[in-house]
Amino acid sequence: MKHFSMIREFQLADFFTLANAACGALMVFFAAAFIGTHALQHFLLAALMAPAALVFDVLDGRIARWRHQQSALGRELDSLADIISFGIGPATLGFAAGLQGGWDVLILIYFVCCGVSRLARYNVTAESLSAGAAKVPYFEGTPIPTSVLLVVVLAVAAWQQRLGADLWFGAIDLGPWTLHPLSLLFALSGTLMISKTLRIPKL
Repeated sequence: MKHFSMIREFQLADFFTLANAACGALMVFFAAAFIGTHALQHFLLAALMAPAALVFDVLDGRIARWRHQQSALGRELDSLADIISFGIGPATLGFAAGLQGGWDVLILIYFVCCGVSRLARYNVTAESLSAGAAKVPYFEGTPIPTSVLLVVVLAVAAWQQRLGADLWFGAIDLGPWTLHPLSLLFALSGTLMISKTLRIPKL
């Protein structure tokens, strides 16, 4: 009975949020398939899941506001879906692309942790920032869906056959581990997400 009760609490917008999460899961699965097969279509399908997730992410918010059904449950669902689609998904795709050096992996972990921190901070501060309005007026730090830009970069690299050993900017042996300079884009993205001084108006 408890399971049926939970289903009844879901709103229309929540199913779009779950579609966002499903796209993120597919991104991880396709990226893993690419590692095993090296079939370019698997990588490109994984990359395609990011803009698809973004569409569902935009729609769930618009539908919730249109139907006046915003809730704490919806906000939590949105954050959980976003960390899969725009955090773990892009990081997994980066790893599949060839960012597998020791420093690369640390940067990818940093990127995911920044995304988690960004979403948690937003959820905690959203009520105070909105001041009773329907939505917050601005984002502190870049929204996590901006990581779609990282996926676009990786997709272009894949299209140009510049994955693995042929990654743009090559690789650098730095101390005990290898660093691919391309991974620094993930470091930049993560750092911008957790910035407290960068304020972006929410449209």
